[in-house]
Order: sequence, then structure tokens, then C-alpha cells
Amino acid sequence: MNEHATPALANATAQVPRSRGQARLHRYKALWLSFASNRLALVGLSIILALIAIALFADLIAPYSPTTGGLGQRLLPPSAAHWLGTDDQGRDILSRLIHGARPTLMVVSLVMILAAPVGLLVGTVAGYAGGWVDAVLMRITDIFLAFPKLILALAFVAALGPGIQNAVIAIAITSWPPYARIARAETLSVRDCDYVAAVRLMGASPLRIVLRHVMPLCLASLIVRVTLDMAGIILTAAGLGFLGLGAQPPMAEWGAMIASGRRFILDQWWVAAAPGVAILIVSLGFNLLGDGLRDALDPRGERE
Repeated sequence: MNEHATPALANATAQVPRSRGQARLHRYKALWLSFASNRLALVGLSIILALIAIALFADLIAPYSPTTGGLGQRLLPPSAAHWLGTDDQGRDILSRLIHGARPTLMVVSLVMILAAPVGLLVGTVAGYAGGWVDAVLMRITDIFLAFPKLILALAFVAALGPGIQNAVIAIAITSWPPYARIARAETLSVRDCDYVAAVRLMGASPLRIVLRHVMPLCLASLIVRVTLDMAGIILTAAGLGFLGLGAQPPMAEWGAMIASGRRFILDQWWVAAAPGVAILIVSLGFNLLGDGLRDALDPRGERE
């Protein structure tokens, strides 16, 4: 190896890991190479990165204000001045789509932050403890799984009141049960392994075993499931916005944009079609990304 190579490069390219850090770098490199070999996964990653960039720089990218328009500009078809046309209040649809990426990304991020840790904690505790703890936690999980996600989210939003914050809370409340099921299944498969027994014999408490040795083993499956669920979360948020229970005017939100354009679907089709295509593309991006992560993170090397 070149003596002038940086330590990080040396660690990443070393044939035999000499430390825990080098082993971690080798694993990350192998995961990236496996992920990058899937072209559709790279397409999905590109879509998500584009969504993040659009949300961050919406004020610079959008050609017009997303909240103001003019009566003389109502329902204009796509043109050089307005690439995607205007809505019933004369607002530029492209600008509203660009700014609508922000609430979409916010809902996805907050639901992931709120729901995934709850599901991981419930599932690992239930799987490791077993007995009545497992029975109680899983019966609670079954109650949530018994209701369709959108219907349960509608019930919570109706109780909490319309608004983007309440929509996030409602979606998060309905999203954690599948993660708990996955974490419990992973925990049941590892709780009797030799290394867990060794840690237990060394005097580690059950809480430490769950947090330090069981949860990390569940993260790969959880990350894949969360990524694949993002499309459903976007559709649920759009459904709440369509019904007027999500983001409130004048905030630009794709579901609310479809709701306002449904009255003109036959004559001014672009008003509802543009946000519908945006939801389709972003949902497809998350699905492709989730498929790529599932293949790269599969610990058994299985491929469908």
C-alpha cells in the first residue's frame, strides 16, 4: 500500500481487519458495493436525495410564491410561464409541488423517528422477556393491527383535531405495531444464542442485554421495513390531506392539492395530476430504495 495513503483509506482497503474499526469499514464497504450493484436501488436513492434537496432549497428553486396567486391566472394550462399550469386560485402548481416536498419529508422523518424506536423497544422487550410480558405487549400490538391503518389514523386525527402535527402523531401511533412484530421475531431467534448466554453469565442485566446486544441485531430488518413503509406513510398523509385533516391551508401539501383539483379533473386535469404524479414518483423511490436495502442487509445472503 502507498505509504502516503490516508489512514481511513488504509483501513478500508486492508485485506484482513486488524481492529474493530477496520472490520466496521469493511462491512460498510461490502454493504455499499452490494447496494450499488442494484441499479433500481440507485434510482430510488437518487429520487429520495432529490426530494431532500428540493425540500431544503425550495425557496431558491420555486419560481413563484406557493401561497399567492391572481384571479386572472386561474386554471391556466401548462406553458412556458407556468410549466405545470396554475390552480383554481391562480397559484403556480410547480411552486406548490416544490414546497409540498417539505411537509411530505417532515411527515416521513417524524413518523420514522417516533414509530420505529417504539416498535423496536416493544418487540425486543416482549421477545426477550417472554411470559406474561410478551403476551400483554403482543395483545396490545394485535389490537392496533386489527384496524386498517388509514381508518385508525382518521380516528386519532378526528380526536386530536386537524393539522400536520396531529397527522404525524396519528400516523406514528398506527405505524409501530409491524415494527414490534419484526423486532420480536428477530429477538426470539437470538435470545438463546451462545453469545447472549455468555453476556448473561458475565452479570449483564436484562436491560443492558436488550439495549446493547439484542437491539443492534434487529436494526437491519427494521431499517428495511421502515424504508418500505415510507410509501404507505406518504399515501396515508396524502389521504388525510385529501380529507382536510392533514396540512391546513395555505400550506402546500400534495394530498390537499389533489383534493382541490378533483373538481376540475375532466377539464383542467393538470391541477390534480401533477401532485398525484409527485406522490407516485416519491413512493416508487422509497420502494426501490427499500428493495435495495433488503438485498444488501440480508444477513443470510438470500435473494428473492
